Amino acid sequence: MENRLLDQFNNAIINQWSSKEFTLEYDPLNHRELFELSYHTNNSVGMRNIFIKLSQDENKAGSKAILYSNTKKFISIEALDDNIKVIKYFSEGNTGDKLINETKPTLETRKLIYSAKEKDQKAQILKSILVERKIDECANLVMLKGIIRKIYFAIGDARESAAVVPMFMEAEGASLVQLALNKWMTTTQNLEQEKNFPENYQPGLLKNLMQIKKWLLNLISVNLDR
Repeated sequence: MENRLLDQFNNAIINQWSSKEFTLEYDPLNHRELFELSYHTNNSVGMRNIFIKLSQDENKAGSKAILYSNTKKFISIEALDDNIKVIKYFSEGNTGDKLINETKPTLETRKLIYSAKEKDQKAQILKSILVERKIDECANLVMLKGIIRKIYFAIGDARESAAVVPMFMEAEGASLVQLALNKWMTTTQNLEQEKNFPENYQPGLLKNLMQIKKWLLNLISVNLDR
């Protein structure tokens, strides 16, 4: 399974493309909380997660994600010791103004709103962003025509992660999301597990994943911003 976008990012983009960046201190959140809020705030239906690494300790640095936009931009989100660092890379003719003028102020506001929420609300938001990341992971595997077994488990992880979040399960449309995930679990279970994901199934699964992602992004933002 070859991730050419990630190779391109590591070998060319970070050295050759223009970029803009910002940092944001953690206080009063921990490292994992601000990383997850940063991930969600930089994400969109048109974004693809091409790399993610999570620190085992929610109070320590080390988490990193790299997102790729269908408008041909890359975003790096990294949890450093003292702050979150977000960098947007863009090709000639583009700018990174949205990162500074929209994304940073939104994240700063969400950080304050989130910090004032009840413990249970915070937990449900973080668990919902986990589902968001699982959907992204699954979509990336499908686009890379990854091993069917891995895609099956990625769909299962998303479904099971969602099932324990009341904010998710009680929202309008949640039953349709679960039905779609169940359908694709059954479909992938009936394929040869160690083979690569078949091209003829790609459009249908990706379409459903993007529908779910759009619904989920809106659900999280609504609960995060109020």
